[in-house]
Amino acid sequence: MAKKEGARTKLRKFFLEHVGEVLDSATLFKVSGGTNEFGRRIRELRNEEGYDIQSHNDRSDLKPGQYILISDKRKPAFARAISKETRAFVIARNGMTCRMCGIGAGEPHPDDNGRKARMHIGHIVDKSMGGDDSPDNLRMLCSVCNEGASNISLAPPEASKVMAMVRKTKQSDQIKVMQWLINKFPSEARKLVK
Repeated sequence: MAKKEGARTKLRKFFLEHVGEVLDSATLFKVSGGTNEFGRRIRELRNEEGYDIQSHNDRSDLKPGQYILISDKRKPAFARAISKETRAFVIARNGMTCRMCGIGAGEPHPDDNGRKARMHIGHIVDKSMGGDDSPDNLRMLCSVCNEGASNISLAPPEASKVMAMVRKTKQSDQIKVMQWLINKFPSEARKLVK
């Protein structure tokens, strides 16, 4: 009997068949087998397997809900490394309650069509941004908050605060920020160079 493919495997195959093509969330939802956690599976492909999958957060030419796999070459990835003990500690400390919206595990979630809230362990500072798996950097989140629902996310910092933070970093990190901005806004960068 053949083993059934999971959503992550289906999405990986589909992205690899469509390298360089813009794919929308409705298509990826179908490819994943109709799981509402397809966004999480995409993040796992990016963070845990090292695929360079970009969204509107990375490039200004992409609309919300659009993704593109830049290359089939993989970058260094992060393994899941949260121990059972750390997981148990965070669950007990947070009382099976989402630290962002306050909903408890199993309660009907108003922002998820009344489905029962499913809890996850989430990073406060993402591993891709230098965060670690220590209990101080972990918290309980419901699946809605963990997926980054915009209606409960904190407002982004103002440009002056971001620039002040960038000024405090070493030059090599400032150059990385500049390269990221040039990649995200290529047409605007070309206008500034002229």
